[in-house]
Amino acid sequence: MKRNLALLFFILLKFFLGYVLIHPVYELHRDEFLHLDQADHLAWGFLSVPPLTSWFSVLIQFLGNSGFWVKFFPCLFGALTLAIVWKAIQALGGSFFALVLGAISILLSALLRLNMLFQPNSFEVLAWTFTCFCFIRYLQTEIPRWLYFAGVALGLGFLNKYNIAFMGVGFLIALLLSGHRRIMLRKEIWISALIVFVIILPNLIWQAANDFPVIHHMKLLKQTQLVNVSASDFIKEQFQYFFGSIHVLIAAFAGLGFYKPLCRYRVFLWSIAITLVLFVLLHAKGYYAVALYPIYIAFGSVALEKRLVGKAGLILRGISLALPVGFFVLIYPVVFPVDSPEIIKQRVKRHPDLHLSRWEDGKDHDLPQDFADMLGWKELAQHVEAGLGTLPKNEHTIVLCDNYGQAGAINFYKHDKSIKAVTMNADYVNWFDLEKPIVNIILVQESTDDDPQRKRERDFFESVYKIGEIKNPYAREKGTSVYVLKHAKVDVNAILKSEIDEQKQSWKE
Repeated sequence: MKRNLALLFFILLKFFLGYVLIHPVYELHRDEFLHLDQADHLAWGFLSVPPLTSWFSVLIQFLGNSGFWVKFFPCLFGALTLAIVWKAIQALGGSFFALVLGAISILLSALLRLNMLFQPNSFEVLAWTFTCFCFIRYLQTEIPRWLYFAGVALGLGFLNKYNIAFMGVGFLIALLLSGHRRIMLRKEIWISALIVFVIILPNLIWQAANDFPVIHHMKLLKQTQLVNVSASDFIKEQFQYFFGSIHVLIAAFAGLGFYKPLCRYRVFLWSIAITLVLFVLLHAKGYYAVALYPIYIAFGSVALEKRLVGKAGLILRGISLALPVGFFVLIYPVVFPVDSPEIIKQRVKRHPDLHLSRWEDGKDHDLPQDFADMLGWKELAQHVEAGLGTLPKNEHTIVLCDNYGQAGAINFYKHDKSIKAVTMNADYVNWFDLEKPIVNIILVQESTDDDPQRKRERDFFESVYKIGEIKNPYAREKGTSVYVLKHAKVDVNAILKSEIDEQKQSWKE
């Protein structure tokens, strides 16, 4: 009973922190808007992600499409991850101290920030942690169903984010190099592989039918984001995710290497080493590897509990529990959006060596990029609605944006849902309504655009005027402007269709 109540306490605390650590001034994140819009265009795949997140978006729509439910699901996935680590500790023979240490280590880690955003990352951590838990149980019992459960988790994980495939490859290589390679000769491992294949097959067919857009997406990532990722940055980031519980991870690696009761699971030690090398070679972002660590918190918690005995051990146990709590208290004001942008800006300035506000462009800014991506969206939607209010209702109008964040935010925050914003960016390129002749355009342009007076469009519309722009100085979209292009004098549909075809052709090259 005591253990169950403790687990319930940590799960409820997980949800509580997931909501209270976000200041009300912040809106949804740009990536969340894209995933929410995918609910209206269900398919077996999208240009940037597999389909699973869109299924949760459908649930969010059914529940009211409010910010509460958008945050609920990543919190849920985080709570389930904590519960699985708890169960893994029990399976490894851990008692109450190990359970509490593991729960605190998972709760007060980078996962808390990760689980605040409705992105595929939270489910990825859950899927991989459950896969590892199933393999632990299989090694303990040799009951085939645990491998089948692992197959389901891997399959759903692949439908959530392709990144899990690299973790699977790393584990497979480690398995082949370990004494457990004989498992590869058993029929249950091949049945498990078949389960994975059946689950991911619809997405593979979709990829083939659409000329494998995942390849284009990876090329784009390499050109625009991964090019700024160095091996040293990747390695340094690994220490940040569970810094308050680094002693637990060290205990896990030492225990898997030298502590006899854990040596039977040594394949996990080789697995993380091989997978991290793969990520470094691929110039992966640091957070791509965060899903690897929760299961090692389970190993480390058990190892510490077994070694910290006697009077001195009790003192060290207290220190072990206090470290993640103390570190969280120190860093939460700068790594969570708990205060206004003005306050966070000053805090970030006091810690320049940590590069807390470094963006994907490799430069330091006023706020962390995730925070800046949660500002200015309501302001943008208001300008768009003001622009739509100047146009006749009976004339076909589209809202054309520069990027998916703008389009998704407008669709989420705009009160009138009859007109959907689109863009030539990401999946929106497939969602244009070109059945009726387009008369007017609400044009949303980034501040970096080289034609703020819209000279390019003035010859093609009877009138062109600016409605407003995002003024929030901390928004990543600061300066993004909204224009009304009224009464087209050209065939806008033909122009857009040509641009869409050109964009899709570029993905095939």
